[in-house]
Amino acid sequence: MPSSTTGSVTPVPTHCPYCSLQCGMTLTPREQGAGPVLEVAGANFPTNRGGLCEKGLSSAELLDHPDRLTTPLVRDHRDAPFREATWDEAYDRIVTALTVAQERHGRDAAGLFGGGGLTNEKAYQAGKFVRVALRSASIDYNGRFCMSSAAAAATKAFGIDRGMPFPLADIARADTVMLVGANPADTMPPAMRWFAAGVERGARHLVVDPRYTATAATADVHLQPVPGTDLALANGLLHLAIKHRLVDAGYIAERTTGWPSVRRAMRQYWPDRVERITGVPVRVMERAVHLLAESRATMILSARGAEQHAKGSDTALAWINLALALGLPGRPSSGWATMTGQGNGQGGREHGQKADQLPGYRMLADPAARAHVAGVWGIDPDELPQPGVSAYEMLDRLGTPGGVRALLVMASNIAVSAPRAAHVRERLGALDFLCVSDLFLSETAELADVVLPCAQWAEEEGTMTNLEGRVLRRRRAVEAPDGVRSDLVVLAEIADRLGRGAFFDREPRAVFDELRRASAGGKADYAGISYERIDAERGVFWPCPSEDHEGTPRLFQDGFATPDGRARFHVVHHRDAAEPPDDEYPYRLTTGRSRAHYQSGTQTRRTKTLLDAEPEPVVDIHPDLAARLGVTDGSDVSLRTRRGAARMRARLSPEIRPDTVFAPFHWSGEATINDLTNPALDPTSRMPEFKTCAVALEAAESTHGEDADT
Repeated sequence: MPSSTTGSVTPVPTHCPYCSLQCGMTLTPREQGAGPVLEVAGANFPTNRGGLCEKGLSSAELLDHPDRLTTPLVRDHRDAPFREATWDEAYDRIVTALTVAQERHGRDAAGLFGGGGLTNEKAYQAGKFVRVALRSASIDYNGRFCMSSAAAAATKAFGIDRGMPFPLADIARADTVMLVGANPADTMPPAMRWFAAGVERGARHLVVDPRYTATAATADVHLQPVPGTDLALANGLLHLAIKHRLVDAGYIAERTTGWPSVRRAMRQYWPDRVERITGVPVRVMERAVHLLAESRATMILSARGAEQHAKGSDTALAWINLALALGLPGRPSSGWATMTGQGNGQGGREHGQKADQLPGYRMLADPAARAHVAGVWGIDPDELPQPGVSAYEMLDRLGTPGGVRALLVMASNIAVSAPRAAHVRERLGALDFLCVSDLFLSETAELADVVLPCAQWAEEEGTMTNLEGRVLRRRRAVEAPDGVRSDLVVLAEIADRLGRGAFFDREPRAVFDELRRASAGGKADYAGISYERIDAERGVFWPCPSEDHEGTPRLFQDGFATPDGRARFHVVHHRDAAEPPDDEYPYRLTTGRSRAHYQSGTQTRRTKTLLDAEPEPVVDIHPDLAARLGVTDGSDVSLRTRRGAARMRARLSPEIRPDTVFAPFHWSGEATINDLTNPALDPTSRMPEFKTCAVALEAAESTHGEDADT
């Protein structure tokens, strides 16, 4: 632990463990008995300029939480209670289970499910572990449920996926910003200072959201579409831009391909038709398109509200089409971007956790990519498996012939966060063996045969890549409790017991240096990024192909990452949600995050500060709909879809559409909202349709005051 010669403790600079903003913070150890083991303060880092939200400020409460796991847990049989075990016993059980599964069912019967919260080093090690130690194709991660549609769209249009191709600070310099399915006022509050700075200099903001959110409340224009109709809205705006001659013909001719086909296709999206589909009045669309087209600098920022659909990739492409037609990408303080959600949602998807990818955004099916990465790893390219299946497809097949039979889970609570979560819990129960690494006994860990206690963010070294593509340093401020190990070490030690330990390192810096070599020449090129440069430059933007390269804060200024340097338009058409309302399920359910909680709630539901702020989940219902159902504010409501049911308290809100209800996904028990969601997959990204499904509602007898599980 760093300290000065006088005995005073030196603050350690690091980054928040929660969202993709990765706010800078300092951690100062406290004297024992004075509250959390670390005092947290915001740092004047470029992304947050000293600001922290309540999640960041309370993050140290978890480090010495009484529920913290500090020793491996095992069961003597599936129905037995957990008991404490040594690491040797836990490893023996894991290695035996992986080996038996592969001997009986083939190499792909052993797999790993990762997470967007893992450091770059651990995400890289996870991908390498599955391909080199297990020689299996069975790996994917929870980022498939978050960023995959936007990533697929950006790759198609621009040739590269970096969620935000410019620094966050550029938002303050834009004259017009449209946010599509994004609510940063609740999901990443410190980012709002950049939006506020723009407003102070006269910028206009537009928000597209079925709810009148805290972000929408700050906007000049709120477009409130039916959930699942964002694609039609984008096409309708492009139709109007063409009609009013607002497109940038010079930019289109010089920097894009595919425009004539898109221009013809937009004839189908005349304003009255789009109003009928989306519910957005023509006059509002007219105002919006003029604001977007007539500003000096315009940004279109999308997020999960637009992307977590069975047509999410096409929806993102529709907004990219609009941005390209207006000549935005590559211009100063302009462009299209997607606001990554998870802490390392960007870096976590770049270096091998996805079933079809290798480090540096190389594709596993590409012979040249296989040869390069195999060379770095010291194996024959033929040893590498072919691409596996995506996250939900892997989970759906657990315990079945041809599916995974022995699964490792790291940094993910899929029993709560996966779509059709009750079905996923059934599949987890069908496994021959489940091992979960976690900080706490999460809902997924409760189903495991072996549970491993892992190190927390303030107890480890490593790197993260934030929503801007800025590679950052995570620094250790306190030692992990005795008995706790890093996932990086765990993977290396399991590999050693499998006879493949020579291929794996335990030290984050050594793993990162290998990642740099593996990514060299790839689209996400980290070759020129070192720990020393990150420290000196307060983060380095990829691609950075050499140590004398300055990094790339802004993409697309001189061209796109396509063979001819031009961006691609794509013809995309609106189609109905995979499950529209009907007589039996007459309303629409949409889901998302709330301000005080994060992901499956494993951490935030254990943080007293956050639980005091939001002690239970609520479902937002328009007063008109509530009156028809006989529901009053604060009463209990039953929500039912074709996949399951949930129960939570009603909050009457005129800020949501009367045909739609909204519920957060952070809770478990009878409030597990992902028990209800539709697992219909986007054909390109394999993203499930979290954001809309048909739902029935009815007033329920109140259980408040009893032992209701929330």
